[in-house]
Amino acid sequence: MARGTLRIYLGAAPGVGKTFTMLEEGRRRAERGADVVIGVVETHGRVETAAQIRDLEIVPRTHLTYRDTDFEEMDLAAVLARRPEVALVDELAHTNVPGSPHAKRWQDVEALLDAGIEVISTVNVQHLESVNDVVATITGVPQRETVPDAVVRAADQVELIDMAPEALRRRMAHGNIYPADTIDAALGNYFRVGNLTALRELALLWTADNVDEALRRYRDEHDITGVWEARERVVVAVTGGPEGDTLIRRAARIAARSRSGDLLAVHISRSDGLTAADPARLEKQRELVESLGGTFHAVVGDDVPAALLDFARGADATQLVLGTSRRPRWQRALSEGIGSRVTAKSGPIDVHMVTHSEARGWRRLPELTGGLTTRRRVLGFALALVGLPLLTLVLKLVEGHLDLSSELLLYLGFVVAVALVGGGYPAVFAAAAGTLLMNWFFTPPVRTFTIAEFDNIVALGVFVLVALSVAAVVDLSARRRREASRAQAEAEMLSALSRGVLAGGRALPALLEQVRDAFGQDSVALRERVDGRWEVVDTIGDPAGPGGAEIPVTESLQLVLRGRRLAASDRRVLTAFAAQAAVALRQTRLTARAAEAAELAEGNRMRTALLAAVSHDLRTPLASIKAAISALRMTTVALEPDDVDELHATIDESADQLAALIDNLLDMSRLQTGAVNPLRRSVGLDEVVPRAVADGAGVGGPTITVDVPETLPAVLADPGLLERALANLVSNAVRHGAGAPVVVRGSALGNRVELRIVDTGPGVAVEDRDRIFAPFQRLGDRPAGNGVGLGLAVARGFVEAVGGTLEPEDTPGGGLTMVVSLEVAR
Repeated sequence: MARGTLRIYLGAAPGVGKTFTMLEEGRRRAERGADVVIGVVETHGRVETAAQIRDLEIVPRTHLTYRDTDFEEMDLAAVLARRPEVALVDELAHTNVPGSPHAKRWQDVEALLDAGIEVISTVNVQHLESVNDVVATITGVPQRETVPDAVVRAADQVELIDMAPEALRRRMAHGNIYPADTIDAALGNYFRVGNLTALRELALLWTADNVDEALRRYRDEHDITGVWEARERVVVAVTGGPEGDTLIRRAARIAARSRSGDLLAVHISRSDGLTAADPARLEKQRELVESLGGTFHAVVGDDVPAALLDFARGADATQLVLGTSRRPRWQRALSEGIGSRVTAKSGPIDVHMVTHSEARGWRRLPELTGGLTTRRRVLGFALALVGLPLLTLVLKLVEGHLDLSSELLLYLGFVVAVALVGGGYPAVFAAAAGTLLMNWFFTPPVRTFTIAEFDNIVALGVFVLVALSVAAVVDLSARRRREASRAQAEAEMLSALSRGVLAGGRALPALLEQVRDAFGQDSVALRERVDGRWEVVDTIGDPAGPGGAEIPVTESLQLVLRGRRLAASDRRVLTAFAAQAAVALRQTRLTARAAEAAELAEGNRMRTALLAAVSHDLRTPLASIKAAISALRMTTVALEPDDVDELHATIDESADQLAALIDNLLDMSRLQTGAVNPLRRSVGLDEVVPRAVADGAGVGGPTITVDVPETLPAVLADPGLLERALANLVSNAVRHGAGAPVVVRGSALGNRVELRIVDTGPGVAVEDRDRIFAPFQRLGDRPAGNGVGLGLAVARGFVEAVGGTLEPEDTPGGGLTMVVSLEVAR
């Protein structure tokens, strides 16, 4: 059986028209003769959306009971039994009620597709798993219902239903999305222009990435390797050299000529790691690329031109920016450079060779020495000084038994030995001395520096060249070995450094301490230029000590070391530490700003919730009081005594609601600002529990049974705060206990006393138990009901303030039990 196809309508926010378009498509299919049914559709009371259903067949939903509440879900079995050609399934990210065949609706859709049924569905961008946290940051509203991106990307067709933020807000204002009593709150919160614009951008970018992925998949399936210029992509190759900034800015200007152009910077590293670029400069170039809206990539490859072209083709690059060679002219004359090889093999990719100030002519040749230690070079000279006379003496003793070529080979072998021991300079000395000795003692005419035969000149010349070549190879090998050893040590050091920075916490002080220990310094400090003056950001040791070095990090940051003199090779590694110091400083400051932002966001959320409380929960009792007083003041209607009593009771009850609400708001404000100062003393529970039960019970509520033995020991608490906490817990149990009796039970356990407030209502799911203690949080986030969701938050805050704990438990047989644990007074 062929698998069904999936079509998804993606939207940036509720109300853009996803469900409307889905139903419209379903009707078009039905009019063309397809067998179309509605598996589930959520109109949310929108008249225009409901009108689109018309004569489409609707599969009846199944009814499920969960926690004594009835729910409706799509009847998957019924849809499978009906076996339509096309099924319309709304809200792909929906979470099914426990007891359903699957936990998520997208899993129901997978079952329909496996049965060969074509499915048309809808989803909003905020429900995509990959952007869920981003949406929560933008809107301040976390989305608990998500769908894996892979499910949506696997759809045969994803169509974006787009609408400008202003148009969507007009739809909201006209009452086409939400009920009239929620329009103002929605427009001022989730449906702000900034939020909608950001969500729209997320939806557009996600769709564009999905289209790009589909294009890549199509090209792979059809073995298309050429570059398709669907979008201008400019790749710039950076080596970590000083010309990198020039190349990046030039590439950014090229990409900016196309509004949708992408900028990609790539650095090719050799696998041996011996030609690593300056890490500090590379980090600055990475920051420059990202500041220009591009992305930075690092690729390992021994064949730089091939690796560069492979990356460019893999990224569908249309243009490639390279810098002109920094090699000297004599090297360019001997071999073509990277730019020439890339240009020759680039194919349809345009290659830009950009000149820069670092492209100079002749350079000084590298030094011959540097790979071996001074001790080995001294041993090499000593071997040459002692060994050459001895070898000459031995050859004179056997003179006549060996020809000139054999003598040259013996001298050459000795020079190679000197090269192996002492490297370049001793080998050059041995070659020169050996040449003179050969010429004087063994090359006719002897005892003169004149060479009579041309063959002997060639032999001596080859001897000198071979000796020098071997010396250079030995020295290079030794240098590479030392570089490899140092690179390994540096890699281990930098790996530890990266782990420290990634670990966060005290990243910067730990980094500075590591620098001090690794390089044997007395002190290390990070300084920042502020208003033209250098100020110490952080330091390990005394930054005013003698000697030292200053390693620039950025124009406004520098690493200052005090202690022993640093070698040039140490400075190269220090630039990496300096770059990481800047990262650690930025991380520390970003963490601090994030904490401040979180605090501000929490304050904003509290203010928003407070405004919601004022607009709804304060208005309700005030409206009751006003209506009752207006009725009492009416002179045109004669009220019966019972009616008057009822109106008085309404005023009294509404005033109590207002008082309780204001008390909770004030208490929460005290908790948030840290203004709660408990006066802990020995308190008997018989002093607190009866008053708390009386305050929390209200009028006309269910029966409350108090089972607190008089033999329980006194507890250590503030009686006022404990009473308020218990009153809130009792009030919560009464409100949510479904009218069933509430029990307050006390018991002793070791050096703790536990009070249990037990109800037999619907209870709370385990995953929601932490959430119910959040300020302004009501179970299910429903606007119905009394209070603003502060009771449990205040209760936990007060219990913890007096040194106790408050935890929820399941009531045996159903319901919720709040357990208050307090320390026994000694």
